[in-house]
Order: sequence, then structure tokens, then C-alpha cells
Amino acid sequence: IDTDVINAVHLEGSKPTKHVTVAVTGAAGQIAYSLLPHLLSGTVFGADTAVSLRLMNPTQDKLQGVVLELEDLAKDSLRSIVTTDKAEVCFEGADVAILLGAFPRTAGMERKDLLARNSAIFAAQGRALAKVASATCIVLVVGNPANTNAAILAENAAPRIAPGNITALTRLDQNRLKAQLARRIGGVQCAGIRRAIIWGNHSATQFPDVSHVTVHGRPLATSLRDTSFDLWSNDDKSQAPLCMWARGELVTTVQQRGAAVIHLRKLSSAMSAAAACADHLRDLLHGSEDWVSMAVPSDGSYDIPKGVWYSFPCHCYGNGTYDIVRDLDHDEFGQAKMRGTAAELIQELKDATASLAEPAPPGGWHQMLP
Repeated sequence: IDTDVINAVHLEGSKPTKHVTVAVTGAAGQIAYSLLPHLLSGTVFGADTAVSLRLMNPTQDKLQGVVLELEDLAKDSLRSIVTTDKAEVCFEGADVAILLGAFPRTAGMERKDLLARNSAIFAAQGRALAKVASATCIVLVVGNPANTNAAILAENAAPRIAPGNITALTRLDQNRLKAQLARRIGGVQCAGIRRAIIWGNHSATQFPDVSHVTVHGRPLATSLRDTSFDLWSNDDKSQAPLCMWARGELVTTVQQRGAAVIHLRKLSSAMSAAAACADHLRDLLHGSEDWVSMAVPSDGSYDIPKGVWYSFPCHCYGNGTYDIVRDLDHDEFGQAKMRGTAAELIQELKDATASLAEPAPPGGWHQMLP
């Protein structure tokens, strides 16, 4: 394969009034296969928006198969497709960049080696984004370890691309949390559940928090009481009573959901991850009445150190603007969970940053796997 050849397919369709250029890495991978139709459906960017796709993948033959299927969707929203294995080509003029590709953890690989490989990849991609993407590019990092990859990317994309434009995906965890609550309560749609929160890392240390959840406007504890669950309250009577299940089994189920999918499917989450990416971008671009959990650069809120990409509940206002939800109270249980996941992120970032100061192994770490 001649990697210098850029394959461009221009498709004629209707002429929407708006246009967005979207870069996707790992574009022949599992998540991309489920995500790309969402990007052309009108639900993410709007029915009046034409989409130009710039797709990056190290395996070009597989990517050309994806192009054939994109053509066969017959979507009038699709203006053009560019395929490449080079970051600068992928990110050229990008208004939105979705970074799905990352180096996966293989059998016997040490955690520090995984961080080192991905740090090199995302540092290089950060520099490429700064060089050729739109200065207002909105970047979603999905490839794991997503929080720390986002931090490394932002360090290298600055100052041209603002750190706040770079977020990492924890919406999948928030969706999992809502789904578990809906199933447990019964007779409730996920849309009626609000203020479910994921704090911290997209890892097994994350804190799925239901202490502020409402169900059709009522406190979660009220809904649980209506279904005869045993409730308990802390010594601090100002705290709403919570079901023991919500602090035990529920937390563990959400934390380990990805591992459960891999165990049964022998592959990581793809369909649900793609849907979460679409949800994340839709709310970021168009706003949301509900709190949106996403990993963003900490500004010191909740005593989380600056420089860490930490999942917070956010108000999304549209056009990529958001604020962290402030002044939420936590009891000792919640505070301990938040500190624990923060400690993991701080150590990850230290290890990742240190690895960038070390020489790369022979052959480099530039390769990306779907």
C-alpha cells in the first residue's frame, strides 16, 4: 500500500445549509463501524448539516471496505470522504475530531508500557491537530486510557486548541448507570432519570454517583421507597437516604460493565460506546437540560488538581460550551470514592508524562491499531 496516496470519494447529494468536517481515527475499528452512521443521521450535527469525513486507520484495505458501506448508506448528508494513515491529513481543517484509535493492552503488557505507547501516539496527534485542524476544533477522546490520553493530547495541542475543547468519553458509563437504575426501579424510561453522575476516571475506580438523581422530578430515594427497597441514611440526616444496593452492587456493576461485555462477547463494547459518543457530541453541540458526565480539564473544583482530565457533571449549553456543575455535597463515602479515582488519574498522568521523556524503542510507537 502506498501510504502517500490519499483516497478521496466525493458523493453528490442534497445541499444542506451547513457543513462540518469530522476527523475520525481508528476508523475501521469496531466503534467506528457503529458510530459513522450516527454521524450522518442528522441527530449529532443536525439534519441541515452536510458532513465531510476524514478517516484515519493504519490498515487501508479494511478502511476502503468501510468507505464502500458508507457509500451504500445513500445518505444525502455525506459530502465527501478522505481516507489516510497520516494524522496531519486526517485532521486537516477538522471542526470535530473523534479519536477512537489507541494502542490496546495486550497479554503480558505492563500498565506503564501501555501508558507509554499511548502517550507517544496522543502527543503526536496533539501536535498534528495544532498544526492543521480548525483552531476551534472540538475533540472527543475515546481510545483508552481516555482521560490521560486527553491530557497528553491537550498539552501538545496547546495553545492553538484550547484545553477546554478537548473532552474524554465517560458518557458510556453514565448511560450504563441510567440503564441500571431504570431496570431496578421498573416502569421508568431512562429519559426520566436525571442527574446521574460519573466522577473521575473511565476505569474501575470511577464513582457512579446516584445521590443527586431524580426520577421524573422526584428524588431517587422516593422512587426506590415506592418499590419497597430497604433504605438507609447516614449520620448526617441532611443527606437523602440511599439504597444499600446503590452504593454496593450498582457501583460495582457499572465499574465492571466493560469487563463483563468482553467476557461474554470476547470483544470490547462497540455499539453502546458508539451511541455514547453520539450522545456526548449531540449534547455538547446542541445543549442538554440534563447534567452530562464527561472528562474535562479540572479547574480545581471539588479539590481535583488542575491538569487532570476528570469526569464531572457538566451543564452543556451548545456550540461546545459547558460548565462544571458546582457546589454538590458529598458524604465521606462519596469523598473517598472521588479521592481514589483522582489519585489513579494523577499517577497515570505522572507516568505518561515521564514516558515521553524516554527514548522510543526501535521502530517507534507511531503505529495505531483499530
